[in-house]
Amino acid sequence: MNFKFNYYLLIISMVLFSCSDEKITEDKEFDIEELTISDIHKAYEAKTYNSQQLVQAYLSRIEKYDTLTNALTTINENALNIARSLDEEYASTGVLRPLHGIPLIVKDNINTAGLPTTAGSLALQNYIPEEDAFIIEKLVNAGAIIIAKSNMAEWAFSPMHSESSTAGTTRNPYNTDYVPAGSSGGTGASIAANFGTIGLGTDTGNSIRGPSSHNALVGFRTTLGLVSRSAIVPLYLRNDVVGPMCRSVEDATKVLEVIAGIDAKDPLTKYSEGKKPENYTQFLKKDALKGSRIGVFRTLSEDNPHPEITKLFNNALVQLDSLGASVIDSVVVPQFQDLRQNQWCATFRTDVETFLEDYVKNDSLKTIEDIIAVGSTSDFARERLVRNAAHSGRWEDSEIPCLDAYTDIRRIAFREAIENVMDSLKLDAIVYPSWNNPPAPIDQFQKEYKGDNSQVISPHTGQPAFTVPMGFTSGNLPAGLQFLGRMYDEPILIGLTYSYEQGTKHRKPPKLN
Repeated sequence: MNFKFNYYLLIISMVLFSCSDEKITEDKEFDIEELTISDIHKAYEAKTYNSQQLVQAYLSRIEKYDTLTNALTTINENALNIARSLDEEYASTGVLRPLHGIPLIVKDNINTAGLPTTAGSLALQNYIPEEDAFIIEKLVNAGAIIIAKSNMAEWAFSPMHSESSTAGTTRNPYNTDYVPAGSSGGTGASIAANFGTIGLGTDTGNSIRGPSSHNALVGFRTTLGLVSRSAIVPLYLRNDVVGPMCRSVEDATKVLEVIAGIDAKDPLTKYSEGKKPENYTQFLKKDALKGSRIGVFRTLSEDNPHPEITKLFNNALVQLDSLGASVIDSVVVPQFQDLRQNQWCATFRTDVETFLEDYVKNDSLKTIEDIIAVGSTSDFARERLVRNAAHSGRWEDSEIPCLDAYTDIRRIAFREAIENVMDSLKLDAIVYPSWNNPPAPIDQFQKEYKGDNSQVISPHTGQPAFTVPMGFTSGNLPAGLQFLGRMYDEPILIGLTYSYEQGTKHRKPPKLN
């Protein structure tokens, strides 16, 4: 792990905590555990600490504890310089940007200028983008400080675990013998362990919500088309979403507010025109569950669940009721089992080769065969590369074209069936466990991969689905409750998840030692 910290001695030796106010001292110590954006901005305003001191505190925590989790791949050696500039700006203007001085952890498949973007692969281990992805530019302009890149399942292939050829295997901070899920397990583990304030993950089928659930985090998979995916290494672009992974609904909402928007380089975002409210934070209402109608989707929750998850889920339904929701138990979607079939398409070759051409621009790395020739230390990733090289179109036998969520007839039919039921019952959301089983032991990640409900609906229908903590099973292993909404119903889901979170307070940090 020493390669990740090769900047520390240099950085620490060069740090000068510059600030015009004498209240801030170089040796100030403070607790960064569970800090929110709001907490940090109040501290900046009160001159309790500045951006440089906060970044240094996170770097020190990473150095102390990431040997346990192996969650991060690259430390941003320029983070303290960026923090210094932001401190000087605030001293001059007295104005905080929306994410001013907020340490951000970015999944290692999202282009970040001057920092490696490897997607966990040997093929991209030397790829350093010259420009930020669209969403990264928006976050940086809002004042966020990229403090590190996070480990991931190689090429985002695995929802089960987070193993890469560049950094190895990430462990769950709540119990290091267990997986943090995949593919955004590095972001999940690092934000859960308080290595940064806010995080980004990507989700093709599970990879924001799965790791968020396994790490007691809030994870937003937003409506397909609301947030740009340009300059992000794709898995299946027709399903891919990028979004916040945070310790609170409020912080995730503030990240979403910055990154949502139309991007000419991602044509799907044109569908979101006119559908983004002026701000999302207005929907953070503690009483949002009062008078709401929540449907229980037993089709998923009763699919061979672990008894401890069943207990937590049923308790969550009682909590929803006590917080003012009308809980409709249960909801049935006609022909659901048929509609969910034949939704996945193998578009990796087309998508990744387009990314290589548009961004990497390396004559020796143009095709999936070139990637395979470079090799991998992960047996799982190697098998998935070969499998994707041999397939295109729908994985099941079908002549139906593989199109986006707005034009694919199978996706539209699936979505309409669900939204029609929601309309008929006047539901605000449908709920189910994000996983029907606890996290699997790392050494049995394939055998014990069970109960992944995130794959089933929203990746295909395009609907938004948010996960929030709903408690812990034995072994101190987190579990998540998922809220599914209609297309572009982020405002409703923000209110419901915030109300549930504030009414239950299930989130607790891991005990690292």
